[in-house]
Amino acid sequence: MKTAAALLAAASVLTLAGAASAQDAAPEPVGKGTLIVTARMTGVLPQADDAIVTNAGADSGLHVDVGDDWMPTLGFTWFVADHWAVEAILGATQHEVRAKGGATDVAVHETWVLPPVVTLQYRPTPNATISPYVGAGVSYMAFFDGQDKNGFDVDLDDGFGVALQAGADWNLSGPWTLNLDAKKVWFDTDATINGGALKSSVSLDPWVVSVGVGRKF
Repeated sequence: MKTAAALLAAASVLTLAGAASAQDAAPEPVGKGTLIVTARMTGVLPQADDAIVTNAGADSGLHVDVGDDWMPTLGFTWFVADHWAVEAILGATQHEVRAKGGATDVAVHETWVLPPVVTLQYRPTPNATISPYVGAGVSYMAFFDGQDKNGFDVDLDDGFGVALQAGADWNLSGPWTLNLDAKKVWFDTDATINGGALKSSVSLDPWVVSVGVGRKF
């Protein structure tokens, strides 16, 4: 269901972009002081596959699996110089945490995560029709509104991570852009299960991928 909703939202984004491109106005230039606000459909795709161990460090035979999620987000890109910009993203996603191994596949927790990412971008050709960029920065993963499942009690630690980014803006008519963006975030969290009876050092390391329509100000 979430995948279908994501595809529908992406199709809507492309439709809006096509409508914007059909206008007669030339693309507005960007440079120092320009702000681009981008409405995106964003997928947060964790890569966790870490062992769950006992309090004494013995292998339980289980590992952590964290589900993907797609949600609307906003991106804010501020040009601090003609070829340099700072971007921040705002949004939250919801993820199911499962314990898997052998014949076991059980949901243990569901949580929302607020993963703001701030990057410094380099844009070599900001006013080209297709304007690529690369970036690097930091992320802070904050877990909230967690719901334990199937009799488990799970605690996840918040913390900082680092991020690399690559993407491109397609400069459409007037102030409009179509944006494609991918970020790789490296982030580890400690998961404590049932008061420490079980635990895991979880490398979430999500891909954060987006498509969206932006407006220049």
